[in-house]
Amino acid sequence: MITRRNFIINTSLAATAVLASPSFAFSMNKKEIGLQLYTLREELPKDVKATLEKVAKTGFTTVETYGFSIKDQFWGLTPKELKKILDDNGLKAVSGHYNLGSFLYDGNTEELIASIEAAKTLKTEFLTIPWVDEPFRRNIVDYKKIAVRVNEAAIMCKKEGLKLAYHNHDFEFQKHDGITGFEILLNETDKNLVYFELDLYWVIHSGNDPLKLFKENPGRFKMWHVKDKDKNNNDLNTEVGNGTIDFKPLFAAAKQSGMIHFFVEQENNFAVNSFDSIKKSCDFISQKML
Repeated sequence: MITRRNFIINTSLAATAVLASPSFAFSMNKKEIGLQLYTLREELPKDVKATLEKVAKTGFTTVETYGFSIKDQFWGLTPKELKKILDDNGLKAVSGHYNLGSFLYDGNTEELIASIEAAKTLKTEFLTIPWVDEPFRRNIVDYKKIAVRVNEAAIMCKKEGLKLAYHNHDFEFQKHDGITGFEILLNETDKNLVYFELDLYWVIHSGNDPLKLFKENPGRFKMWHVKDKDKNNNDLNTEVGNGTIDFKPLFAAAKQSGMIHFFVEQENNFAVNSFDSIKKSCDFISQKML
């Protein structure tokens, strides 16, 4: 029987533990395990409904979309049709990767406006920029231009109730006259409008330390991509927990990072098949990290 006295004692002990261990505080407020749907890029276009049913049964509760275009929408489905399939399977698309057409390069807003409308229909929180084409990121001037465009897109997103985020690869960490593209993007985008989705694999692959980034830019990394590095080939992915990345200190620093959503992603090198791999990653995170 729980008495009022025991409740007060237990509550006090829990509060003490939270103060003593930030990682314990994180574990008390478990994050939902998300999946970047690009992992299933071979399966989704063939059968969206069946694929998302399997995602839900695997244990994921949130997803990050990809692949939207004005012409094909989402693999032939309208945002409204996709939303219904997600709802039917208890899945929430809390973020989406949208290429924004040529907006980053010439300011054409057509694809950006369509992406914002799609994200709103899906009840998405973050509209995320996934990639910058190589000809437009060759020097400091290029990155400064991208930062300006990202700020403009973030203002448009905010007006529509969305947040804008930028997802990195490794090329942003290349130095240009002593400064990296990522530093330019961090320093020249509005901290109150532009957030970052930190791909942990690509940060580490580039020779950088996510913990250092968290410390230097607290609260800026609202989302993560969680994927592991293969033990035998560092250029390949593997199931989370099966590779060389130590995720424990990273998850322990989640609060400092600002992380509120994270997504498992695996682009290649599946153990048996993609569904088996995402289940292994989901199980590892659920059992070891949260």
